[in-house]
Amino acid sequence: MSPDTASEDAFRFDGRTVPFRPGQTVGGALAASGVVSWRTTRGGGEPRGLFCGIGVCYDCLLSVDGLRSQRACVTRARPGQDVRSDDPDAPLPAPTARSAPRPAPEGTDS
Repeated sequence: MSPDTASEDAFRFDGRTVPFRPGQTVGGALAASGVVSWRTTRGGGEPRGLFCGIGVCYDCLLSVDGLRSQRACVTRARPGQDVRSDDPDAPLPAPTARSAPRPAPEGTDS
């Protein structure tokens, strides 16, 4: 982005400020800022970032405001977001009451 983007909105990516334009995705803003890879594959440690750009391939996963495995190519950039590289080997957080499975309705087999 140009030097005159100081007044534009921004989010934080791994501690770095990343500016974005209105309507831009997190992935688009990262690419425009020169960040092209933010995670690696489990098996071979190959770098991954934007690939398909339409939410189909899941190569661009990262964490946004504590939510893991968000697709950067379809996640709209918002001011103040905390965006982080996704570590596929990091343990998942324990489920909360909000994310716990709901019991099956009475009278149904589960």
